Amino acid sequence: MLRLAFIALGALFAATACNAKANPAAAIPAPEYDASRASASSQQTSVLSGGCFWGVQAVFLHVKGVIGATSGYSGGSAKTANYETVSTGETGHAESVQIVYDPSQITYGELLRVFFSVAHDPTQLNGQGPDEGTQYRSSIFYNSDEQKRIAEAYIAQLNKAKVFRHSIVTKVVPLEAFYPAEAYHQNYAALHPNQPYIMFNDAPKVEHLKQQFPDLYVSK
Repeated sequence: MLRLAFIALGALFAATACNAKANPAAAIPAPEYDASRASASSQQTSVLSGGCFWGVQAVFLHVKGVIGATSGYSGGSAKTANYETVSTGETGHAESVQIVYDPSQITYGELLRVFFSVAHDPTQLNGQGPDEGTQYRSSIFYNSDEQKRIAEAYIAQLNKAKVFRHSIVTKVVPLEAFYPAEAYHQNYAALHPNQPYIMFNDAPKVEHLKQQFPDLYVSK
């Protein structure tokens, strides 16, 4: 069931090339509407989905101000929140990442800027690179009215500026629940750096983060 079906090098190179063409050449503009940087350290959460959770988690674990990032499932029920069932694409779940961050170090809008710039291609519908299905859709699961306003305003800003060649398809939906994925999915990219899928699909995302956001990148 794992993505080892895609380790044929030709398919992976093709998928990576496709992603590179879809994403902008440089970091996208900062959000015009954002939360203020908090004056004191605390913890807030954000849940995002954008393709395979291995890569999204790998990116955010290297972002300054992120305390932790957990791969999991959102959008469906507790009884179907397991990898084998979610992989059918019939559960309503999306592979997602719950990000715990310190709002005194990074804002919600800055997290979304990273999400749209390097973590995935927000113009791909129900899939990312070699992965296809609704479980790989692009979604922002908001847990407050403020997160909803910031996300919707940012998508409108980017679409208006035509940052991407195609319109953003990311859905902004309320967070009902987040279910952590199985232990073997956690920190998967870091633990399997030589797996071809990781090398060609996820490692470049972390490198793009380092290049495009040097002030936000942290080595872990």
